[in-house]
Amino acid sequence: MFKKLLISLALVAGIGLGAPVFAEDAPAAPAAAVEMAVDAAATDATAPAADGAAPAVEATVNKGDVAWMIVATLLVVMMVPGLALFYGGLVRAKNMLSVLMQVLVVFSLVVVLWAVYGYSLAFGGEGLFIGGFDKLFMSGVTLETLADTFTPESKLPELLFAAFQATFAGLTTALIVGSYAERMKFSAVIIFSVLWFTLAYLPIAHMVWGGGGYLLGKGALDFAGGTVVHINAGIAGLVGAYMLGKRIGYGRESMAPHSLPLMMLGAAMLWVGWFGFNAGSNLEATAGAALAVINTLLATAAAVVSWSLGEGVSRGKASMLGAASGAIAGLVAITPACGTVGPIGAIVIGFIAGLICLWSVSKLKKIIGADDSLDVFGVHGVGGIVGALLTGVFSAPGLGGTGAADFDIAHQLVVQAEGVIITIVWSAVVAVIAYKVADLAVGLRVKEEEEREGLDTTYHGESAYHS
Repeated sequence: MFKKLLISLALVAGIGLGAPVFAEDAPAAPAAAVEMAVDAAATDATAPAADGAAPAVEATVNKGDVAWMIVATLLVVMMVPGLALFYGGLVRAKNMLSVLMQVLVVFSLVVVLWAVYGYSLAFGGEGLFIGGFDKLFMSGVTLETLADTFTPESKLPELLFAAFQATFAGLTTALIVGSYAERMKFSAVIIFSVLWFTLAYLPIAHMVWGGGGYLLGKGALDFAGGTVVHINAGIAGLVGAYMLGKRIGYGRESMAPHSLPLMMLGAAMLWVGWFGFNAGSNLEATAGAALAVINTLLATAAAVVSWSLGEGVSRGKASMLGAASGAIAGLVAITPACGTVGPIGAIVIGFIAGLICLWSVSKLKKIIGADDSLDVFGVHGVGGIVGALLTGVFSAPGLGGTGAADFDIAHQLVVQAEGVIITIVWSAVVAVIAYKVADLAVGLRVKEEEEREGLDTTYHGESAYHS
């Protein structure tokens, strides 16, 4: 098992390192991410400026920004039932409620842990790899404290910023459910989720977005979570698929989705909610949010088209499942790039991601031999790698991106690849430890008779369908 896991991780790293490098004449690229450190006190603009110094700028909270970020936060919360229905439609009927339950409970648990210590470790302090303990139990986060945005003089209520980021943490951990669906004990799901959120999500989030974070300092571009969310969750899912083993009857019995309409409904809700995920990461109701909106729209549509074309060519038929999977692949790939690439770059990213993710779930999955139940790694892991690397290409101003005039694609690709590899290794190591602890504590896998009967009745005493 561990030999296969190591081979798979090597293949994943190969995807990250094997991307073509494009060189420009410009030297180094600036960091597009903005430090999300808390600024509790606004500057007093009425105070006289020091001799020769520029007048102080008063930090203000814009009501339009606040309204938009509340909407964006609610849109991300809507992705929870979207993800649950997407996953629930893909599993067999006897396991639908178990998947819905796992997604909802994991999201809710992580949101609570976010308030207890997650926010502090991700966005408190100035460490290279993790934050501090100054915000434990939301200490010092009040109606008066403010958080930075991309505009120095514009601030957000810190409470709202913390709420928005809590939805990211909860949804990321819930994404992993799709990899071990239909065979993992509910108690083991809870233990794993707590450990992985604490030891994998929080450090990566701080490194990419937190004040003093290592990857932020290196200039890594990840506007809305390509590394933090998708690669992170995808790798954890792949590790889980290996450590749990294949479902009973995998490869011999039909494990077709029990409800493609529910799956499509979930995918549609995810697409809508993703506008809050991506455009909300702009933190302001400005043109930057508009750029993220159109890029999210275009990349997703392009991935639907490319996946469907790819299926049509390779299989002779384009499927509804494939089109919906293409939409998710496009959403994943544009996530790190949505705020820094142009619309045409977004189309190219989406089109490429659709084809590569199709290959991943149809070919790569067989090569690595893991029963990743709902292709979390194939879509989120691989799609996240594709998006993270292509962000370093299409953010260049010469290709329609918002990078500075001296943007160097070759340099930026190296930085992006470093972020990808750090995330792969960090998440994989933590996932192995977290699954092993859960296994030692309560056992990972359900009993054979429970798996055959279905987890809805054996673990939750309910059934979605009654005769």
